[in-house]
Amino acid sequence: MTETPATRITPGLEGVPDEVDVVVVGLGITGAGVALDAATRGLTVLAVDAHDLAFGTSRWSSKLVHGGLRYLAQGQLAIAHESAVERGTLMDVTAPHLVRPLPMLTPVNDTMTRGKAALTWAGLHAGDVLRRTAHTTARTLPRPRRLNATETLSLAPALRADTLRGGLLGWDGQLEDDARLVVAVARTAASHGAEVRTRARVTSATGTGVRLRDELTGVAYDVRAKAVVNATGVWAGDLDDQVRLRPSRGTHLVLRGDSLPHTRVAVMVPIPGTTARFAMVLPQPDGTIYVGLTDVPVTGAVPDVPVPSPGEVEFLLDVVASAFTTPPTREDVVGVYAGLRPLLEVAGTDTTADLSRQHAILTSTSGLTTIVGGKLTTYRRMAQEVLDSLVADGRLEADPCRTAALPLLGAAGPEELRHVDADPRLVRRFGTDAALVLATAREVTGLADDELLAPASDTVPVTLAELVFAITHEGAHDVDDLLDRRTRVGLVDADRTVTEPLARRALDLVSARVDSLAP
Repeated sequence: MTETPATRITPGLEGVPDEVDVVVVGLGITGAGVALDAATRGLTVLAVDAHDLAFGTSRWSSKLVHGGLRYLAQGQLAIAHESAVERGTLMDVTAPHLVRPLPMLTPVNDTMTRGKAALTWAGLHAGDVLRRTAHTTARTLPRPRRLNATETLSLAPALRADTLRGGLLGWDGQLEDDARLVVAVARTAASHGAEVRTRARVTSATGTGVRLRDELTGVAYDVRAKAVVNATGVWAGDLDDQVRLRPSRGTHLVLRGDSLPHTRVAVMVPIPGTTARFAMVLPQPDGTIYVGLTDVPVTGAVPDVPVPSPGEVEFLLDVVASAFTTPPTREDVVGVYAGLRPLLEVAGTDTTADLSRQHAILTSTSGLTTIVGGKLTTYRRMAQEVLDSLVADGRLEADPCRTAALPLLGAAGPEELRHVDADPRLVRRFGTDAALVLATAREVTGLADDELLAPASDTVPVTLAELVFAITHEGAHDVDDLLDRRTRVGLVDADRTVTEPLARRALDLVSARVDSLAP
């Protein structure tokens, strides 16, 4: 193994410093991004989460890196351009190993009027203008194309052929896994000196410090800081009661790949009665398919894990049914998940679908800085603006932002990754760190490669090697961390049942190794 313990993520607060430049509260994509930005500017950083990395909204997305087309349709030009720029940065510089081009097909059939088809085609061209203004090449994201019916069916044979006139093909970015991006950002922050701690709950916070409780031991700690950043997303109001949010729930269905056979592209199905909203059928790298997504206002206390409503499940099935010869039914749904968008409350806005996805930086009367709103694609820009504002206010002295040109751990382009001599699944999920993952598992367990790389089952490709690495380097503490966040096995109950014994074995193997090294 080539890393030292300082580059790893640690559950609990043992040995935590009592004073740092910046405390970051929340380890979703925004908090992890703030920790990385601060650490790479030469600041001392403590980043904490009461639960785990990517515990909240960051693991419940559509796994897309959006170029801002929807925001362009709503007239939000600045956020659309920002999204396109950040998408290009992720795909070309910071995380090309985790973000890949995804073809997105809109079928043109009898349910789509010629006017709606023309409007959709114009939107794809507008999105291509965004791509060019963001300096993303056509090699990274190809230009949109019109397809005839035969070409359309070759990409998605499950589509209804009898009503199909053709298709419109655009491109966007797709993540290997949203939670894996959070882990990569957090590990990169740790590699630059940030203390990244999970199971560390903030019980009170001001602009100059926090009180923490170690959720493993119950011990309380006080940490002083020059700045404290609240990046807790939909829970931001728990630390700062001046923050007003109107969360909305976005629900996805999980299907087996054989429910829509040979679907190799995302399929966009217009939502009836809307002009710029679509339901999405999204094939995933692990062989499943996600169908999403809804936009339902949420009131009351924010749950740790949002639960989709039966009505949302039926709504999504009904919308996509018109596009397919044998549409998926309730029996095909093997899992569901939902996330809450942390949308800022805006007076005079009737629905959460109309609320801007723009982010905001707020300062409480105690000096606590809150970053809220925004979306996964623009996390790096959000983090940069937080640190820039703290420097401008005189709260911090720091070097300029470096993250736009800083690859995450494991980052490499497709050509370089093709020459990495390692298990293909590990390369896909860890990039050039794939060899480190396997070497770590060998050293910790003493097992042979064929056992470390064997899939959990015929339908679950998760390996013992990646589970061991999740514990030793990525802060995974229990079975839920391993199955729900380091991998996404927990999205399907049957897959969880199959994989749980392997996860427990990984925990036991690492524990035995730690015990053997104890003085």
